[in-house]
Amino acid sequence: MKRPSPDITKRKPRATAADVAEIAGVSRSAVSRAFTPGAYLDQEKRERILLAAHELGYQPNALAATLQGARSNLVAVFAGEMRNEYDKEATAALIAGLNAVGKWPVVIAGGGDTAREAVTQVLRYPLDAMILRSGSIASEIVELCSKLNIPVIASGRIIEAKGVDNICLLNHDAAALAADLLAERGRSRIALVGGPGDFGATGERRSGFLNGLDRHGLTLVGEYAGNYTTESGYFATERLLEHAEFDGIFCANDAMAIGALGALRDAGKGIPTDVSVVGFDDIEMARWPGVRLTTLRNPIDDMVDAVLSSLDRRLADPNASEQTTRLHAEIILRDTH
Repeated sequence: MKRPSPDITKRKPRATAADVAEIAGVSRSAVSRAFTPGAYLDQEKRERILLAAHELGYQPNALAATLQGARSNLVAVFAGEMRNEYDKEATAALIAGLNAVGKWPVVIAGGGDTAREAVTQVLRYPLDAMILRSGSIASEIVELCSKLNIPVIASGRIIEAKGVDNICLLNHDAAALAADLLAERGRSRIALVGGPGDFGATGERRSGFLNGLDRHGLTLVGEYAGNYTTESGYFATERLLEHAEFDGIFCANDAMAIGALGALRDAGKGIPTDVSVVGFDDIEMARWPGVRLTTLRNPIDDMVDAVLSSLDRRLADPNASEQTTRLHAEIILRDTH
């Protein structure tokens, strides 16, 4: 005889603290203390409560606990559109770092109206903090968080607003190091593949690179803007090869630099014998055999440490003044310079 399929629409009611108290023969306040770290409770009574909770499948309601002044440990991470590999790697590392200290990230990805609606919905929960990995709609998020007294930490583009801690890379200084490296290699005809204008880092990296070239008496022989993808780096380099002779090229991120490597090799150029290539970020793919890209490391571990330190500081003192932490890039020499 065929057994009837279970009706998955009929869900067993969630066990409550009152249910646990009844089975364990204790008060509801004793159940609450059993699940509160550091709270005093007789050991025998605690064991009865935990056994009853296990039998019932009971878990304390963390959101309800926040109404009594406890932290929720929920931290929103606004990741934006994550257009490139570095953003994905940095966001993944940040999530792992938050998990390691007992925080539970709620990640919001995307942009435009969809992201705005997601932020609005997430802010209905009792967040410990909001971390901004993207500058898009940042001002709107900061304003909403300010009204709710939610600390904001910006990691990436500087956001000058009350109550916002900033963690940022010194992009200008880092890009100048790329110019120094190419000049030291004896490269004198330099091209640039920049990024889209709506990214704060784009302008900082471009100006830093140009200032670095100027220190060596050099100027660009060609420039083309990509959009931080491998495909755009390939296309930009093809266009540069059509209009300029160059022996060194700096790309504003690794993805575009990897695209540039492909275009140069397809054009019969030796790397680095004919053209030196320098990227920016030090993504995982930059370390692959066959790529081994010389680049500037945008330090993800340092970023995560700085965010967690800022989070601790703001939670310990919600009235603490704003703080900016500046990170430094490091030249990573591989095979393309």
